[in-house]
Amino acid sequence: MDKKLLDILVCPVTKAPLEYHAETNELICRASGLAYPVRDDIPVLLESEARELTAEEREAK
Repeated sequence: MDKKLLDILVCPVTKAPLEYHAETNELICRASGLAYPVRDDIPVLLESEARELTAEEREAK
């Protein structure tokens, strides 16, 4: 994930910063508790496409 792109992307729900997780290829927003997929190097920042974080994922850093 391009660092410059990650610096300007925010969660569309909370406007909070996103964290990229390479293992799952997702952008994580702890404020909203959502994980947005990255497909073909393109972030899919649609709430309808996001999955909810588990309790463990919300607490992990």
